[in-house]
Amino acid sequence: MRGHPWLTLITVAVGVMMVALDGTIVAIANPAIRDHLHATFADVQWITNAYFLALAVTLITAGKLGDRFGHRQTFLIGVTGFAAASGAIGLSDSIAAVVTFRVFQGLFGALLMPAALGLLRATFPAEKLNMAIGIWGMVIGASTAGGPILGGVLVQHVNWQSVFFINVPVGAIALVLGLLILLDHRASNAPRSFDVLGIALLSGAMFCLVWALIKAPSWGWGSGETWGFIIASVLLFAFFAFWETRVAEPLIPLGLFRSVPLSAGVVLMVLMAIAFMGGLFFVTFYLQNVHGMSPVDAGLHLLPLTGMMIVASPLAGAAITKLGPRVPLAGGMAATAIAMYGMSTLKAGTGSGVMSVWFALLGLGLAPVMVGATEVIVGNAPMELSGVAGGLQQAAMQIGGSLGTAVLGAVMASKVDSALPGNWSHAGLPPLTPAQLDQASEAVQAGVAPVQKGIPAEIAAKITTVAHDTFISGMSLACLVAAGVAVVAVLVAFLTKRGGNAEAGAGVGHI
Repeated sequence: MRGHPWLTLITVAVGVMMVALDGTIVAIANPAIRDHLHATFADVQWITNAYFLALAVTLITAGKLGDRFGHRQTFLIGVTGFAAASGAIGLSDSIAAVVTFRVFQGLFGALLMPAALGLLRATFPAEKLNMAIGIWGMVIGASTAGGPILGGVLVQHVNWQSVFFINVPVGAIALVLGLLILLDHRASNAPRSFDVLGIALLSGAMFCLVWALIKAPSWGWGSGETWGFIIASVLLFAFFAFWETRVAEPLIPLGLFRSVPLSAGVVLMVLMAIAFMGGLFFVTFYLQNVHGMSPVDAGLHLLPLTGMMIVASPLAGAAITKLGPRVPLAGGMAATAIAMYGMSTLKAGTGSGVMSVWFALLGLGLAPVMVGATEVIVGNAPMELSGVAGGLQQAAMQIGGSLGTAVLGAVMASKVDSALPGNWSHAGLPPLTPAQLDQASEAVQAGVAPVQKGIPAEIAAKITTVAHDTFISGMSLACLVAAGVAVVAVLVAFLTKRGGNAEAGAGVGHI
């Protein structure tokens, strides 16, 4: 039983499901957390960004830890720590505590994710690896897209804390399965030392980049602080690249990036995550605050997205095995672009049927990209660097998620700030002071109508109409930007090809 490929896949899937779920399950709980902890819209963004930041900064280093000490050990530590941090969030009574433990979730999730890919790469032979990654991608896709549904049920029928408490039993199951089933695999030429300076430089560069992306909406994209961190990130990346050519056992051998397909796969993951994660952030507010849906109803309206990813991911794995990755990846990003364009046409009165079409098309487009880009990155890396390759794949997705939230958030804020005063005045509403306008703008960015208590019903209705129309104009522009990003990704997809090192997998056990 120990080391059996399919049992290994089931085991890592349980752990990965927990981390992927947390990427979006919190989105549906954000309004409840915002109200219960009296948080601002910026605080709510931090619940998401803190998680992405910790993941993005540490994923590649965590992958290297797996290559050095074994992916089984790092997976088990990651599962245990992630479940414990989740429980601590559920017990938190302040927004600061929630954000702090979200950082710990990200750190332990960073150990878990590359280790899961490393275990699959080492366990499955080349002819079965695509199918295994397809199922692995299905689990990630279904968990990512299913987060809002499960979150909706828990928030509405239990409380927002249960969104985090659910990870405790799931983590316990993954730990028990891991202890019983997982077999440690290490390449004979696995690294024996640590590139400490490389780790420090890369972590610093990643932190400065993601921090700049997160803070840019509040600092301003033209501010000295934003550009200071961007420049610092560029300099640290440059120093890191120089250092990696000098050290005996580099953290990331730069020769990896001589592989055009691997580099294209990394870029593709970034672009896909920008479109998907950035767009999904606003959709939950659209469903709950504009359409007035309950958390459960909002989650159920995203069921076409979830269902299509579940169905399409294994099929994508089979198609990529037969055709190679280029056509499925390009087709997937084209479908994503069309879906995001369709979502830009949503209005306050759009029916469920129309929404379902665009959500289903988005799921159909994302599935081959999630599976194919992963295989391209991991399959084009040497076996002894499978953890680093897994870290690259996940880091690209997390950076893309942060970039999507930051850039599309800035697009939304800019559109709301420019459109709200005119819309407000045009509706014949009483003028607002600058401070009141700032407060109203913040509320509208979340799709909330800034209606004060005691306001006559007729005026309240006008305010609600103005708020929702302004929010939708911002969401529409953000979705159009996401569609443009997806179009660029179609071109990048044509640079990919099947992994040349996939045959290095161990293929231990009977399949």
